[in-house]
Amino acid sequence: MKFTALKKHLQSEGVQPVYLLEGEELYFRDKGAEMIKSACLSQPQLNYVSFDGTAMKGDKIARIAEAVCAFPFLSKKRVVLVSEFYPSEREYETYLKPLFARPVETSVLILVNSGMGKPKTGACDWKKKPNVTFVDCGRAEEQDAVKWVYLTLRAAGIAADGKVCSDIVRYCNGDMARIAGETEKLKAYADGGGTLTSEVVDALVYRDSEYKLYELSQAAARKDYTRFVEIMDGMVGKGYDENAFLNALCAHFRTLFEVSAFKGSDLQAAQALGMKEYAVRKSREQAARFPADTLGGYYADLYEALATARAGEITFPAALETAIGKIFFKTY
Repeated sequence: MKFTALKKHLQSEGVQPVYLLEGEELYFRDKGAEMIKSACLSQPQLNYVSFDGTAMKGDKIARIAEAVCAFPFLSKKRVVLVSEFYPSEREYETYLKPLFARPVETSVLILVNSGMGKPKTGACDWKKKPNVTFVDCGRAEEQDAVKWVYLTLRAAGIAADGKVCSDIVRYCNGDMARIAGETEKLKAYADGGGTLTSEVVDALVYRDSEYKLYELSQAAARKDYTRFVEIMDGMVGKGYDENAFLNALCAHFRTLFEVSAFKGSDLQAAQALGMKEYAVRKSREQAARFPADTLGGYYADLYEALATARAGEITFPAALETAIGKIFFKTY
């Protein structure tokens, strides 16, 4: 199930013996674990234990089994959480298989994995094990994140239209932890009522650096030199020098060029380029706004400017001016 369905699942189905919360979205993993714990525990200090799964190797895994089998104290349930746990199939068979085949009724085991540390071969596939309830904590689709912001604000008595909610999500580059934090900040500003406007969001919500690069690339696609320079001036000197800015911009256009040139699906491109599928999809949406065959030229010019500056032939400020001039005034 998706993370967004977990609350309803707990209310209608009750707590299950084993949960796998897996996906790159840290906010969903943490919130999901808290929701399950809240549904089980009245005294977390007595009936909750957590393990760092990366340290659980060989016979140390038996400690997890012992914790699950321990009887809760003054409670109906005990919760055992293990993070980033990727044992081998052999280790699962040796130490854990009975817990999954015949779950302990008085315990709940929560496996919280980002999915990034999984060994390539020989790893236990949790999704195929018996009695495992999988909660997909992958990155939220933009429309789901926008809906979350809208409902969260509405529950606090604050009105916000679709554009306002969408801007919050886009400024945070779809990162739910940042979206949640910025939404809380806006709730505090609105003080439990009123209407949020685009002007308020623009003034209060910090734009993620990836979103700023997105704005830069879209200004370049529109040949909007004034807007491009305005955004650039807001970045250079405020966390970026000319060298760092050129590097970031060059990497951004390289990504746009690569995803636009790749002919496979979003998933295939993500696997081939070492990216997340969501990032590939959003990058292809950006790339589609550029005239055909220009992205390769932009990337080549930015790379050339960087190489020239690194060789000491020109300064980095001069290299940046040269690259920007080519992007806006060169015919590709």
